[in-house]
Amino acid sequence: LRTASRTMSAAAVDLDAAADIASMDLFNPTEEHAMLRETVRSFSDSEIRPQALEYNRKEMFNRELFNKVGDLGLLGVTVDEEYGGSGMDAVAACIVHEEMSAADPAFTLSYLAHSMLFVNNLSQNGNHEQKLKYLPDACTGAKVCGMGMSEPGAGTDVLGMKTTATKSADGSTYTLNGNKMWITNGTLDGETTGDAYLIYARTGEKRSEVSMFLVDKNMPGFTLGQKIEDKLGMRASMTAEIVFDNVVVPAENLVGEEHGAALCMMRNLEIERIALAAMSLGIARRSVEVMNNYAAERQAFGESINSFGQMQRHIADSYAEYMAGRAYTYNVARHLDLASYGNGLDADGVKLFCAKMGKDVADRAIQVLGGNGYVGEYHVEQLWRDAKLLEIGGGTNEAHHKNMVRDLKRHHTTLK
Repeated sequence: LRTASRTMSAAAVDLDAAADIASMDLFNPTEEHAMLRETVRSFSDSEIRPQALEYNRKEMFNRELFNKVGDLGLLGVTVDEEYGGSGMDAVAACIVHEEMSAADPAFTLSYLAHSMLFVNNLSQNGNHEQKLKYLPDACTGAKVCGMGMSEPGAGTDVLGMKTTATKSADGSTYTLNGNKMWITNGTLDGETTGDAYLIYARTGEKRSEVSMFLVDKNMPGFTLGQKIEDKLGMRASMTAEIVFDNVVVPAENLVGEEHGAALCMMRNLEIERIALAAMSLGIARRSVEVMNNYAAERQAFGESINSFGQMQRHIADSYAEYMAGRAYTYNVARHLDLASYGNGLDADGVKLFCAKMGKDVADRAIQVLGGNGYVGEYHVEQLWRDAKLLEIGGGTNEAHHKNMVRDLKRHHTTLK
């Protein structure tokens, strides 16, 4: 009887847990998440959206707007309050990226490079002294930061990087030589670098012997190579080549263990890819809203164009695909421990699905709007141009295919 009682009690607990899960809003699992979404959406509508077209045309980074994002506490959304952050989770990161990207994907990309690739990366992999030195200013927006991984000859094959860090005889410094390419926030003004970076460099002979270093603006030998001009999209996000010519970095700027940065890289790539998927969601949502409203108002042959099957298919398919990607992304984010690693299958999966989905939905929006969709006033042409990068940056579609099949073969011969 006691055994049966314990079994029934456990079953009751399981039913209670199941009821809690069933009632949970996947996209706003707590009141705090819901408040965050409301705050970011309101800010995006009032502050980010109005400036998007202007800064896209000028190909300029909006530094003043970045400071306002810092005032909201969003630059350190996943960082402990001890270091100036908001102490939230991967779902919160998704909310911010989706809402901001619906207003301006290019500005959001600069936000991602700062808040995920530098701030979250250092928060997860740095020591207390490093976090205390760099994170407070990064969380307020006093400094704009980034990360350097890709090189002219090492993109998808990132462990083929050539940038080196050579330890001094007494072990007190490392000397960096090489260059990094396609660096978001690599410059803010086209003349100098940003303020601080996490830089991956080779410290041994083996492919995996890579280390990560904190590099500050104005360190002797650290310079801007070139600002990348005339990009298809993401024009309000600055992209650059940065150069290291005998840059001497103190040993205390080594993040994590020597030769141990491959693990840091994999851990941070997971949240990066989930955040990039959330950016695609923002692009898709805005595109659905624009085409839905336009099709209801636009008249042809005496009727609103949303009465025609061709337009209905564009709108309905787009909404369904957006919601599928949204459910996948937020479910993966809900289960992600930011301190963990080994979540690559679905981090790759959400970005693979959502990047193509976002581009396809923006393309359909242009088609629904016709000639109006082809010009900047209606915004969807910018969304379409910006969407393409998300099939390349943070991992190409082809890299995701490779990674996912590898992981399925090794760990998932049967699916739960």
